[in-house]
Amino acid sequence: MSDLLFGLDSFGDVPVDDTGAPVSHAASLRAVLDEAVLADQIGVDALALGEHHRPEYSVSTPETVLAGIATRTGRIKLGSGVTVLSSDDPVRVFQRFATVDALSRGRAEVILGRGSFTESFPLFGYDLSDYDVLFEEKIELFAKLLDEKPVTWSGTTRAPLQDADVFPKTESGRLQTWVGVGGSPQSVVRTARYGFPLMLAIIGGAPARFAPYIDLYRRAAEQFGTTAHPVGMHSPGFVADTDEEARQGYWPSYRVMRDRIGRLRGWPPVRREEFDAELEHGSLYVGSPETVARKIAKAVGELGVGRFDLIYTVGPQPLSARMRAVELYGTKVIPMVRDILAG
Repeated sequence: MSDLLFGLDSFGDVPVDDTGAPVSHAASLRAVLDEAVLADQIGVDALALGEHHRPEYSVSTPETVLAGIATRTGRIKLGSGVTVLSSDDPVRVFQRFATVDALSRGRAEVILGRGSFTESFPLFGYDLSDYDVLFEEKIELFAKLLDEKPVTWSGTTRAPLQDADVFPKTESGRLQTWVGVGGSPQSVVRTARYGFPLMLAIIGGAPARFAPYIDLYRRAAEQFGTTAHPVGMHSPGFVADTDEEARQGYWPSYRVMRDRIGRLRGWPPVRREEFDAELEHGSLYVGSPETVARKIAKAVGELGVGRFDLIYTVGPQPLSARMRAVELYGTKVIPMVRDILAG
């Protein structure tokens, strides 16, 4: 597994300062930049920033933040995690990420998704009743744009295009594009149909339960005659010097965010017992470097994925703890995982 890639993901959660006070959205964005620079310096392979339109998160336009990061880094891949294509325009998404690709000298990636949060739909004037058709039509158009040739296309969700040439072009001729999937078989099959790499959002339960989706992706690609790329996975977690420090530092912020989202979705308040169960058997990678490394190695071995991304931020965490988590992930966890898998 020497070619296994390791990434860090964030939504730009608004952290707190040393006094426990929330920082501004502007300061939160600058913190993400600082964390990305450190990740680049210590060997993390990729950074993905997710699009959200909620007060708890500072990143609403991942590609804008990534463009800033591109000018301060030299090797780390820079992507979205995810870009909500359904409520955006495929032409503009392509243009913005092609721009990031230029500024980063070919390090840009876009991870397209339908969005598990729906705030962007009313914000940009889209009807949630069109949730499925919006993504189906827009990913079809985006796939055509990736050829970087004049595009002719028509659908029901945007104006048609006739021999439309879109700029800027990428230097490589192809923008790296993934599709993020949270567990829908139809989405897995669609990803295979277009020949895109698959990024699985595994945010709860035992990772092994996603093995059938990876198998479905590979079988579908074979039937469509497309390429089954190495699959990626991203899951939440947090690294501190000890297990106790990590758990005690992560739980309060995790509970705040889980209950805030849960109220919108009709979930009961999260119990500490559920949290502990996720730590032991589920998809929370929280602990010391050795604990997190062993759990990542187990999941990677069970699923045979080619990339693991850790969602390293959750809610109002201290800025200093976040920076330490990035440092430990790059300098301790990644080398440990590689050693375990090589053994």
